[in-house]
Amino acid sequence: MSQSFTRSISHRTLTIETGKFALLANGAVTVRYGDTMVLVTVCVSKEPLGKVDFLPLTVNYEERLYAAGKIPGSFIRREGRPSEEAVLNSRFIDRALRPLIPKEFTHEVQIMITTLSADKENDPGICALIGASAALGISKIPFSGPVSAVRVAYIDNALSLNPTLTQAENSLLSLVVASTEDAVVMVEGVAKEAPEHQIMEAIKFAHNANQEIIELQKELAGTHSTFKMIVEPRVFPVELSSRIAAAFEDKLDQFLGQKEKQQREQALSELKSNIKQELSDSFPEEDIRAVFDAQLKSGIRNKILRDRHHLDGRQPHEVRPLACEVGLLPRTHGSGMFTRGKTQVLTITTLGSLNKEQLLDGLGLEETKRFMHHYNFPRFSVGEVGRVGSPGRREIGHGALAERAIAPILPSAEDFPYAIRLVSEVLSSNGSSSMASTCGSTLSLMDAGVPIKAPVAGIAMGLITDADNNYVILTDIEGMEDACGDMDFKVAGTAQGITALQLDIKLKGINYDILEEALERARLTRLEILDKMRQTISASRPELNQYAPRMYEITISQDKIGAVIGPGGKTIRSIIDETKTTIDIKDDGTIIIGSNDEAASRKAIEIIESITKEAKIGDVYTGKVTRVFNFGAMVEILRGKEGLVHISELANYHVDKVEDIAEVGKELTVKVIEIDHTGRINLSCKAVNKENYQPGRDSQVKDSPSSNRRDQRPQRPYKAR
Repeated sequence: MSQSFTRSISHRTLTIETGKFALLANGAVTVRYGDTMVLVTVCVSKEPLGKVDFLPLTVNYEERLYAAGKIPGSFIRREGRPSEEAVLNSRFIDRALRPLIPKEFTHEVQIMITTLSADKENDPGICALIGASAALGISKIPFSGPVSAVRVAYIDNALSLNPTLTQAENSLLSLVVASTEDAVVMVEGVAKEAPEHQIMEAIKFAHNANQEIIELQKELAGTHSTFKMIVEPRVFPVELSSRIAAAFEDKLDQFLGQKEKQQREQALSELKSNIKQELSDSFPEEDIRAVFDAQLKSGIRNKILRDRHHLDGRQPHEVRPLACEVGLLPRTHGSGMFTRGKTQVLTITTLGSLNKEQLLDGLGLEETKRFMHHYNFPRFSVGEVGRVGSPGRREIGHGALAERAIAPILPSAEDFPYAIRLVSEVLSSNGSSSMASTCGSTLSLMDAGVPIKAPVAGIAMGLITDADNNYVILTDIEGMEDACGDMDFKVAGTAQGITALQLDIKLKGINYDILEEALERARLTRLEILDKMRQTISASRPELNQYAPRMYEITISQDKIGAVIGPGGKTIRSIIDETKTTIDIKDDGTIIIGSNDEAASRKAIEIIESITKEAKIGDVYTGKVTRVFNFGAMVEILRGKEGLVHISELANYHVDKVEDIAEVGKELTVKVIEIDHTGRINLSCKAVNKENYQPGRDSQVKDSPSSNRRDQRPQRPYKAR
């Protein structure tokens, strides 16, 4: 029996329905907001996965293009690998829910979201998270929810709840905030240099708005008396824990006190190996590893809280040594390398014509994307070996975060008619390579000569807490601090304000005081990093890199677009083949020609202008003879435009045969002497540079029956094209 629960949220109806679809899933709901609708199912394995120290949760967000009335553009005409947007939605839902399911729960959990309808106004990702929380709430999976999410934008100097996607795109900021009844659990979004206080206002506004949706989920859960599965944490022998603790003794503090990452990890690895060797005859290896890792994590957290500084000895607010370089690669359009401690990222800029925009086959508003940032994380960056394959969810997520941070400061396509691709190669990683990619991207863009509005830098903030509400906020966390900490708060922006942020926590919530302090610390650190970047390159280079294509813009009448394109694109393809340029034509008649060779671009412009130019009486042209008749010759004066030179106009003397003067392929200099009411063009050779000329009346031209007979033109009527 289906049940439906509704609320009016921001003047639209939010409906959660259960008992109608996917009846065999452990939990299934549909969520509808406006005309956007998703199906969310939750399933759990019957048996636990085994002795694992992580929550085996997977979230799959499945876009179905039928939801927006589209047929896939791929050759096989069906959905293939997830789009970038689908991957980002999967990650966002996972990050919001994972802290609310006990880590000790080792049954496999799979959440599947299927988009059934998309109206391109209401975000299906928001509906998906609400649905995932609701489905977990009525399932037998232990869950400390409900959790809800809303989008907040700043429009017309006021905060707006769940704006349409178009409104959010054009607002000062657009944040997605997920929270429980008690606290915020996840934040991500973009802004156009928004100040920190506006970000905090938006987070608080969103948290309050989430409460009504949480109450709606509680109503739904109240109708289901579902038995929740019991979480059975792993229990280890007391002797094992005490012997590992004894093996640590003062060694742990000594090893953790090593300032260099490699030395610290080498010492800990040797300690772990020695403990395994000593205890392997008495205890299972997986138990030894689990207890060692748990005590190591506890030791790291206690040391940071006790000493109130980073593992490498830095003060909590202190940034690792910074280094910036540009122009490292000789033939790329731009390159920049940013180093922070042992994290090192090289970013390369490539510029291309607008026809290199990425085509998007998804449910969003955009059909193409002009700016792309791609992030690569090879295993050598952490000193490991591993399989090389296509980018995973982590690579896509980190790349998208840096892309969001950089996008607000790029020039518009009207001001800078280029497609822009950035590729960040992580060469070494020890904490927050995504924010290093943001810094490297800025350096690379300025090196390429892209006129950005302002430099962007980013930093990651960490957090260590204890049961007594003591905490330490860490600026510029390294890898081990991230793994053992409670928060990863990435903040990017210019000197004026924030352009992107992403908050992930391992707690069940985080209070406003910590968020405000972390934002202020991030702002001060951002200014420090920006100052270091300016010492390397203070502004975008005044000229593009010599190897970057040059773009030239011309405008033609809209009614001439068809002539430039030609039947089936034949004309424009011939121009591209002849000049080896790129040509992009917009609906308003703007044409952008691009090439590394200026002469080739000029030639393409001349050809286009010749196609679109209208001949006028008195104009002089040098053109080739295309056809010869007994009464005259046709001469192409402009690309695709011909005119007739009557035999009487071929010379200022009598011409017996047209072929005496005009042969096919020969060039003639002619003057336009007449354009009749049908657009047919009459030309003259003898009128060139001759004053007081009157057609057909030159004293040296003899009258002949064919001298001015229009009826002897080709039987197929000639029309100017």
